[in-house]
Amino acid sequence: MERQAERAYDIVLFGATGFTGGLAAEYLARNAPQGCRWAVAGRSRVKLEALRERLGLPELPLLVADSADAKALGEVAGSARVVVTTVGPYLEHGEPLVAACAAAGTDYVDLTGEPEFVDLMYARHHATAVASGARMLHACGFDSVPHDLGALYTVTELARRQGKLDGPVAVQGFVRAGGTISGGTLASALLAFSRPRQMGRAASARRAVEERPAGRKVGGRMSGPRWSKDAHAWVVPMPTIDPQVVLRSAAALPEYGPDFSYGHYAAVKRLPIMVGGLLGVVGVALGAQVPPVRRGITRLRPSGAGPDAATRAKSWFTVRFVGESGGVRIHTEVSGGDPGYGETAKMLVETALCLAHDELPETAGQLTTAAACGTALIDRLVAAGIRFRVLDAPPTAAPGR
Repeated sequence: MERQAERAYDIVLFGATGFTGGLAAEYLARNAPQGCRWAVAGRSRVKLEALRERLGLPELPLLVADSADAKALGEVAGSARVVVTTVGPYLEHGEPLVAACAAAGTDYVDLTGEPEFVDLMYARHHATAVASGARMLHACGFDSVPHDLGALYTVTELARRQGKLDGPVAVQGFVRAGGTISGGTLASALLAFSRPRQMGRAASARRAVEERPAGRKVGGRMSGPRWSKDAHAWVVPMPTIDPQVVLRSAAALPEYGPDFSYGHYAAVKRLPIMVGGLLGVVGVALGAQVPPVRRGITRLRPSGAGPDAATRAKSWFTVRFVGESGGVRIHTEVSGGDPGYGETAKMLVETALCLAHDELPETAGQLTTAAACGTALIDRLVAAGIRFRVLDAPPTAAPGR
C-alpha cells in the first residue's frame, strides 16, 4: 500500500475497447465512487478515443499499450494501484502484464477461465508478487466468482447455524444458465482442449512449489451423471476451472473447516438436453485437436464480439449449493442476469473496486476472490443486484423426460 500510495490511478482497465472490456468500462463509468481515479488502456488510441466519447467522459485518461510490449505494460502497471484486463486468450496474451504487475507491486484482476494459464502464472510469478505485495486475482468473472463466493457464503451459513466447523464439510454446486458463450470464453476453451499435456505439466509445476494447508484436508468430490433431488435436475460434472478455485479458497482459509470437499456440476431439467450437451462438449474437444476445425469453430463466435443488449437482457444464471456438516444441511443460491457479458463485467469491476477501496485482510501473491476479498465482495455484488440467499430444500420430483 505504501508503494501504491502515490500512483496516478486507482484502477486501469486494459483491453477496454473489446466487447467485454467496453461493458466493463461502461459499468465503471456508472459506478466508480467519487474520487476514484481511473483510466482505460489498449493498443489503439483511435479506439480508446472513440470509447471515451461513447462514455461521455472527455477527461478520461487514455494509456496506449500493446499486450506484447513489456516496457509499455511496465509503465501501465507502475501508474496504477489495480490493473484489470480483459485481453485473452490469456495463455497467448496475458503473461507480460502479470509479470509487470507482480514486479511493480500492483494488484491484478482478470477474467480468465484457463487452468493452464493460472497454474503457470502461479509457478512463475507468485513468489515475486508475495515479495512485492501484489495481489494477483484470476477468474474474476462468471468463471469463477459466483462459485467461489457462493461456496464461501454456504460455509459461512453452515458455521452460523452449527457453530465452529470442526468436522467434515461437504459442499456441492449446481450450475444452470441461459445465455450465449462469449467469443473470448470459446477461444480460451478451445485452446485448453487442444493442450491437455501442457495443462498437465503446468499443474505439476504448480504442485511442486505450492504449499499445502497444514493439518487440514481439502479435496474434490465428484460423481457421474445422475438425477439430483437437491438440484431438482439432471447433473453432470463440469470440467471447468471453478472447482479448482473453490478448493484453493478452502486451502487458504481455515473457515472452511479441517476436512472440506467440493463437487461442481452442470444442472439441466431434461435428460435429452444433458446428453446433447455432453456430446457437444466431446465434439468441441475433439475438434479442438485439429487446427483448421478449431479455427472454424472460433469464427462462429469471434473474440471481441457479443450479443445485443436485448439478447443479454434475457440471459440469466443460478448456482445452487448444498452444504453439509455435523448433521446440519443447508441450501443456498447465487443468481443473476447475463452471465457471459453483463454480470461478468460487473463482477470484474466490483472485484477491482473492492481491492482499491475496501478494508481487506493483508494478503499477497496469487489469490482467489474469496481469499483476497471475502464477504466484502459479496456485499458489493449484493448491492449491485446479484442475489445470495438461503433456500428451503427443493421439492422432490421425478426425473424429467
